[in-house]
Amino acid sequence: MTTDRIWSYAPDSGYVEGQDLTGFTVVASDGTIGHVDRQAAPHGMGHLVVDTGVWIFGRSVLVPVGVVTGVDTRGRRVTLACTGAEVKAAPRFGTDSETRDREYLAAVGAYYLRLAATA
Repeated sequence: MTTDRIWSYAPDSGYVEGQDLTGFTVVASDGTIGHVDRQAAPHGMGHLVVDTGVWIFGRSVLVPVGVVTGVDTRGRRVTLACTGAEVKAAPRFGTDSETRDREYLAAVGAYYLRLAATA
């Protein structure tokens, strides 16, 4: 997977351009991790900010859309190609300003690319 692909939905993901995923449940390969709080694509780097709630990780996480394997519009679910533990181990997301920080986004992208390379 190339760097550009980690920031773009896979053609077979079920995502429709312009679709609002806010509020959709986010499911990792080993279970539900939260819901989509917001989505953005600054600098062409599409990502979801996932609110994991206090009962799972107690924080929000930033997930590049390239790890989305499925969008179920009827079920309002987004499925990821990684585990909850892998999402939790990603570079820590602290503030909204990081969603526009190229260095932070590059670190997140590199982390998820390494996961894809070992899958």
